Amino acid sequence: MKVAVIGCTHAGTAAIVNTAQLYPDAEITVYERNDNISFLSCGIALYVGGVIKDPQGLFYSSPEKLAELGVTTKMRHEVIKVDTAGKTLRARNLATGEEFNDSYDKLIMTTGSWPIVPKLEGMELDGILLSKNYNHSNTIIERAQQVNRITVVGAGYIGVELVEAFQMNGKQVTLIDGEDRILSKYLDEEFTTPIQQSLEDHGIKLALGEKVSSFAGENGKVTKVITSKGEHETDLVILCIGFRPNTELLKGQVDMLPNGAIMVNDYMQTSLPDVFAAGDSCAIHYNPTGQHAYIPLATNAVRMGTLVARNLVENTIPYMGTQGTSGIKIYEDNIAGTGLTEDAAKAEGMDVESVMITDNYRPEFMPTFEQVQLKVVYARGTRRILGAQIMSKMDLTQSINTVSVCIQNRMTVDQLAFIDFFFQPHYNKPWNFLNTAGLQALPKTIERKEPVTV
Repeated sequence: MKVAVIGCTHAGTAAIVNTAQLYPDAEITVYERNDNISFLSCGIALYVGGVIKDPQGLFYSSPEKLAELGVTTKMRHEVIKVDTAGKTLRARNLATGEEFNDSYDKLIMTTGSWPIVPKLEGMELDGILLSKNYNHSNTIIERAQQVNRITVVGAGYIGVELVEAFQMNGKQVTLIDGEDRILSKYLDEEFTTPIQQSLEDHGIKLALGEKVSSFAGENGKVTKVITSKGEHETDLVILCIGFRPNTELLKGQVDMLPNGAIMVNDYMQTSLPDVFAAGDSCAIHYNPTGQHAYIPLATNAVRMGTLVARNLVENTIPYMGTQGTSGIKIYEDNIAGTGLTEDAAKAEGMDVESVMITDNYRPEFMPTFEQVQLKVVYARGTRRILGAQIMSKMDLTQSINTVSVCIQNRMTVDQLAFIDFFFQPHYNKPWNFLNTAGLQALPKTIERKEPVTV
């Protein structure tokens, strides 16, 4: 069996390693246009902020490790054409310019995503950077050392983590986003409001509800970000607007979402049975809505890549879908979320309710205890749990993984009230705060179906 893999980050590495182990006789060739593989881009902010000193820890594989498994890795090779009907591809050696053809029995597309780059006036100015791969991170670190004023455009996870890192390195930081709130795709307002206050308390300038219209500069270098509400002077700009899937190679050959994300079935097959896809290039089944969605997360990518290998020859293990579970630490606050926020659910036209609790995570008779803020979103009719968010100075984020399992298993908020959790005063209360949220959501009266006789 001849297997061709295009792209080698999270999903690609998982697919390659597992394919090599499961099918030792397979001839596996990997095409990667970068000069490195398997970089954990979610660690960029930690690297930029100096928390991670040795960036080699952000790579979890290498061409040498893959070679030990019998895999041929062609670095700095870009696939420029795929013919799925003929099961062939054409690749270019970026070092020499040489082009050649290759064939395959099974094709694995793990081409990932690329930052959205807006077409704005002034985009050609020096000092406007992207944040995605290892080379980007090195450039950001190098350039940031030379400047004082840094502007980050985009208040998603990466943008927020970067402004924190820059501020902790003593920079004057501005965060711009077209939405009125930071992290609006991940958290409801009850959570983003205190986070925004924390950022401002640390001296970060928030320019929310502002859309970037252009960039201005002097001597070819960026000096201003111009928005719908004004101007922001700066020495460096980092674009963190979002990502789009890298799927041009298969355009018109397999089914895709309007944004270009490849549609795959439960076994990671595209609409062509011998073409598999995984990771940030794909749309995946989103359990809270039951629909396909584009959710580029490393966790989704490694699961999907592993399943590609497991299902490469025959269907063995189906994908269980995702809740888009994620977490972030911003200064002292530990934050996590899973599934739909209340805002997102309503935007989907869903009839939902929510319960919000603020409690101490363990008994008040203990020497110390921290407050926990938890919100659970559920369907009004079925009472099925659709999402949850948590924030605390104490790291309680693993509780969101529990709620993720609840959503995956289509449990109700009423069942959440009575799930069996252990009690130990060091860690929690007799009613775990997840139970407490479920209890608070219970109906306040009981409708009796038949008269009660005493």
